[in-house]
Amino acid sequence: MTMLTSTRKYDLPITRTVFGPEEAAAIQEPLASGWVVQGPRVADFERKFSAYTGAAHSVAASSCTTALHMAVKALGLKPGDEVIVPAFTWVSTANVIEYEGAKPVFCDVDLATFNIDAEQAAALVTDRTVGILPVHLFGLCADMPAVSRLAEKHGLWVVEDAACAFGGWIGERHAGTFGDAGCFSFHPRKSITTGEGGMVTTADDRLALACRSLRDHGATRSDHQRHHGEGAFLLAEYHVVGYNYRMTDIQGALGSAQMDRADWILDRRRAIAAAYDERLAGLEWLAPPAVPTGYTHGYQSYVTLFRPEEPTLHNAGALHDRRNALMMRLEEMGISTRQGTHAPVLLDVYRDRYGLRPERYPNAVLADRLSLTLPVAAQMTADDVDAVVEELRASLG
Repeated sequence: MTMLTSTRKYDLPITRTVFGPEEAAAIQEPLASGWVVQGPRVADFERKFSAYTGAAHSVAASSCTTALHMAVKALGLKPGDEVIVPAFTWVSTANVIEYEGAKPVFCDVDLATFNIDAEQAAALVTDRTVGILPVHLFGLCADMPAVSRLAEKHGLWVVEDAACAFGGWIGERHAGTFGDAGCFSFHPRKSITTGEGGMVTTADDRLALACRSLRDHGATRSDHQRHHGEGAFLLAEYHVVGYNYRMTDIQGALGSAQMDRADWILDRRRAIAAAYDERLAGLEWLAPPAVPTGYTHGYQSYVTLFRPEEPTLHNAGALHDRRNALMMRLEEMGISTRQGTHAPVLLDVYRDRYGLRPERYPNAVLADRLSLTLPVAAQMTADDVDAVVEELRASLG
């Protein structure tokens, strides 16, 4: 029998979760108590998240997608409405608009930051526009001052897709605290994780109350409140049609433990990003992430732009093939990379539905074709960064 031998030189995944004895102990607590559905540990996670971000309210959910859906639903999104979304983002940003029979209106992005171009967004406002859904992609906040000015001018609500933006700041304000609501993800590729999970942040008491009801089938009180109060034998009242978007107490316990090490995780990810910045300096064919003055990047991902020549829609196909060949060679060496995310305007479901033309979103197309994410994890070392950069140089050559 022939034995296959690996040619992989490294073991560098795109990221790694940070779990320890604290997380193992935390998730055993709800098992021991017998209360494993949404309850006191979810509430503890919510309190810690609010304390960290400065949000008045944090409402846990089963994912960032369900958090986004609750937020736009609670803000009154209805069929026929339009919501401006970036043309380069994970597909769920647009999907949640479709859930309510509304229309996502795509806006091109700034190729340096990968975030929505607020100036172009201004030209997309119509009498059917009700909101803007900016995305803080890869951990860098969008230009929220400009987005907020546009929303105020036209009376629009703002929901921040902060899926990647835990640890992202503009000045002293954390992502998710600028708009009417912010929505975060705790998927394993995020800086802190609950496996799957999400969070809605808001300063609006009524919006928070609505989201708490919507996540629990539309109930007026949760199971935990009912079982630990008087009249536990009576079911809750239901005044709206809701969903089962609840986070379990096992996930809440895990999230609470992760919050206790969040500063260390974020500091380490920023240190790895700084090491990349230093070692990639002068490498003209790979543009590092841009961080505007006054912004703090959370570095959920370290996303570069592959540009061995000035990228255009005309040469994007050839450059895309070269990027993919580079990524394939790195994969063979044991170094994981990814494209940043996709452009929904290129996906069949939206391109065909709305007859979208790529040339209307040139930066989103280039970002889709040429973005290149390098490994970032709190456990990485300077030697790991050196290895990635060394292999990047060797692979292109």
